[in-house]
Amino acid sequence: MSGDLDKKLRQLQLQTRYPVEHLLAGEYRSVFKGRGMDFDEIRPYTPGDDVRTMDWNVTARTGNPHIKRYIEERELAVWFLIDTSASCRTGHGRRTKWDAVHEITALLTLAATRNNDRTGLILFSDRVEHVIPPRKGRLHAMRLLNDLLKAEPQGRKTGLQPALDALAHLARRRSLVFIISDFLFDTGREQLGAMGFRQDLIAVAVNDPQEIDPPVCGLVAVADSETGETMLCDLNRARQADYRRAFAARRDALKIELDAAGADLIELDTQQNCAEVLTLFFRNRLRRTADETGG
Repeated sequence: MSGDLDKKLRQLQLQTRYPVEHLLAGEYRSVFKGRGMDFDEIRPYTPGDDVRTMDWNVTARTGNPHIKRYIEERELAVWFLIDTSASCRTGHGRRTKWDAVHEITALLTLAATRNNDRTGLILFSDRVEHVIPPRKGRLHAMRLLNDLLKAEPQGRKTGLQPALDALAHLARRRSLVFIISDFLFDTGREQLGAMGFRQDLIAVAVNDPQEIDPPVCGLVAVADSETGETMLCDLNRARQADYRRAFAARRDALKIELDAAGADLIELDTQQNCAEVLTLFFRNRLRRTADETGG
């Protein structure tokens, strides 16, 4: 088993090396930068402090001079919240959703590592399955990817809130957070709102093409991967159109909730090239930031 895992990890490294070194590293660095100076604390003024850092509101409220203290922030903490529920491990053909999750996480992890950022991991199903606090370095990145590859979750269902609660406890400063899931569950702004306000939040929705556009195949038995329940579905041409509309409506609802939380969405199906999808997202985000700032 260990040999199979080592082989998978080497294959993942080889698969992602070129796009990270030649496509993503520069794009990532342009889009996700350290904030330069980060607020640390408000403390009483002492002789020699720069009066330009005076916090006049606190000074007026307390009657004593106080200053704002900032520290230099050069690197980011990047968190990956990864859905390990049964639905994320399904798929057809040579590439499952779980394979795509591995690849896009590796691309982002190694791009962040090349930028000297710290990377951390929270695996979740309907509970927190595994946590790796953020650290720097390639050895740490390999440990993170190794733990992702060998994950054997206890839960089959999906619940995002335990992972968000764990992140709120662990991420004391503003971080870059990728939630990687198929998002075949209801999300609400009460779940994402507070986290989107505190963190730079990006959802990565990974789906199998047959979830988006099911084949016309008549009457079939469909099993819910998370509950085990089976039902008969008539996937004739008319029903196929209904299914497409239902999936599109669910995805539109997710976009609305993410917009309300100030979060971005990356959509990926298992037949797409992960590196190309990420590159397009980075460029669109950089262009949008330039438009918003006039820079």
